[in-house]
Amino acid sequence: MTAPRRRIVQGLTWISIALFVVLVLVVIWQVFTRQVLQSPSAWTTTVSQYLFIWLVLFSVAMVFGERGHVAVDFFARLLPRPAQRGTSVLVEISILAFALLGLVWGGIRGMAISWDQAIPGLPVSVGQMYLALPIAGVIIALFAVEDLVRSARGEDMLAGDDAQSEAALEAASVGAEGTGPAEAGAPAEAGTPTSPASPTSPTEQKGA
Repeated sequence: MTAPRRRIVQGLTWISIALFVVLVLVVIWQVFTRQVLQSPSAWTTTVSQYLFIWLVLFSVAMVFGERGHVAVDFFARLLPRPAQRGTSVLVEISILAFALLGLVWGGIRGMAISWDQAIPGLPVSVGQMYLALPIAGVIIALFAVEDLVRSARGEDMLAGDDAQSEAALEAASVGAEGTGPAEAGAPAEAGTPTSPASPTSPTEQKGA
């Protein structure tokens, strides 16, 4: 994973965490006003719905950046190396087309249609809430372009390889830090005799 990609993924991770925290707080307030105050808040349901949409879109972009999304690559790994490269290229082209057509172009059209549509109880419009679609689409498209270049070069870009490699490197580094000389166990020093157990004398046997 390149340094710019790593920074983008880290930023998406923190954005997803922040959205999740706010979503939990809004839902807690909704339950509190409904069950305790007996006066349900009018804006919590709508806000929680849009927060969930933003959370899903940015989380999906983050997982695409990590290449940790679920994929069935059993048959792809059985193919010859040139066929694997072609499969990877087709997959990345499909992802790029979905990001540009479905998220970016579709999101912009949705924003244009509903930009002036007000949301009751909120100071924003429906079109402004659709901003998450083209933003996530652009990020996913950038990741897809980078992966497409790597696939065209013949690098191993089967799904999950980057995520598995990152996890293996992190586990190895953690294991190396946690294993010290003391834990590994130093061999016994040469020349140090081991005293055998002393036999029990007849007097001690009687005393026992």
